[in-house]
Amino acid sequence: MLHSVTGWGGDSMTYESKMSWIDRMPLLLFVAAALTLGLAPFVPEPHLWEKLKMLVAGTLRRPLDLFDLVLHATPWLLLIAKVIRMLTR
Repeated sequence: MLHSVTGWGGDSMTYESKMSWIDRMPLLLFVAAALTLGLAPFVPEPHLWEKLKMLVAGTLRRPLDLFDLVLHATPWLLLIAKVIRMLTR
């Protein structure tokens, strides 16, 4: 089922056409991004893990910490989206 959505310029695009760029990218690119950008810095612990612990503890308050969480979580979310799209096709 294709849903029509309005793009930034007011143009009408389907959900499939907006997400098709994920289909064109190789899986290895998403894996590499998740393992490098998603986990860096690795020592003393992955940054994403630190930010998730802060989120659960309720100490994730500073704008920089929120930005870090989004920055380091994005490659993982894109990898999950890519795998879901591969499995549902």
